[in-house]
Amino acid sequence: MSDFAKYMEDCLNDGIKNGLHCGAQLFVSKNGRECIEVAVGTVTTDSLMQWFSATKPFAAVAIGQLWERGLLKLDQLVCDILPEFSANGKEQITVRNLLTHTGGFRSVIDLELNVNSWDQTISRVCASRKEKNWIPGKKAGYQISSSWYILAEMIQRIDGRVFDRYVRDEIFEPLEMYDCWISIHRELATEYADRLAGVYDTTGSVPVRQKFRDDLAFIECCVPGASGRGPARQLAYFYEALLDGGQRCGKRIILPQTVEALTSRHRTGMHDYTFNHVVDWGLGFVVNSAIYGIETVPYGFGRYAGPRTFGHCGQQTSAAFADPDAGLVVALIVDGMPGDNKHQSRFFELLSSVYERLIKN
Repeated sequence: MSDFAKYMEDCLNDGIKNGLHCGAQLFVSKNGRECIEVAVGTVTTDSLMQWFSATKPFAAVAIGQLWERGLLKLDQLVCDILPEFSANGKEQITVRNLLTHTGGFRSVIDLELNVNSWDQTISRVCASRKEKNWIPGKKAGYQISSSWYILAEMIQRIDGRVFDRYVRDEIFEPLEMYDCWISIHRELATEYADRLAGVYDTTGSVPVRQKFRDDLAFIECCVPGASGRGPARQLAYFYEALLDGGQRCGKRIILPQTVEALTSRHRTGMHDYTFNHVVDWGLGFVVNSAIYGIETVPYGFGRYAGPRTFGHCGQQTSAAFADPDAGLVVALIVDGMPGDNKHQSRFFELLSSVYERLIKN
């Protein structure tokens, strides 16, 4: 084990000792070459970790694929594809508004406990009201779930495949992300049983496993912006492809100009009313927003990430991103939720340590 790997392993183990998580995975590559892969605690490098909102960029890339094929436009009205979405003041919302979290229909469904059928969920989101005094594109508020159901339904209506099947066929398999899933059907979940990582509430003195996440009904539920899972190594393959213009190991998923379009800043300097903080956004990707508060910005990438760094984080558990200036890809996933403040500090220090050891030395 290299000194770098040993140092990061020690850092992750410190998190276990301090009661922040029970297990963690970290994968780092530079210019397409693996630097380290470590796993500690309750998980191995092959465990299928839950990504939560780090799932969102897969819907964005799927939309990018349809865009470059001429099957939709970024400034197209959503109701052109889903006519029922126009209900209750949402007729002016565009595809771009969904991807930049500027649509204005945030609190529609409970992300964690959505037990409705797919069609029921889509109907509920389509029937929701646009928030009062919200002009699409002029105001920002992170949408935990609603927009991503609509993006996924658009993909299904245009392409014909259900969202999780589309992502499997068009992104996961070409990039050799064979152990990554948006939903895992019961039979396969049984086969994967020993590799499915849990999630722990670590806000108290003793970690408490969130058992509802182990239920087969939860595991097989497709939540387009949150239910992805897989090893950190394979999540990193996605960002290696984007860093190399949309291809990895000779397999292309999108064109270089589409990568540029998705990961450039489309929302700049706007206060986010969900995060209560300024955050810049690409199309489905967070773009490094450290200039607005390096230690306070939600979904940050540490102290040293370059200004063009893009990626996404997930609910107190995950961060995956690419830094074009450093040639760096990082995927960090933990299984403990200690509360927002402790998590923010934990990931800020861990991600900063990656740069300090690999780039600054």
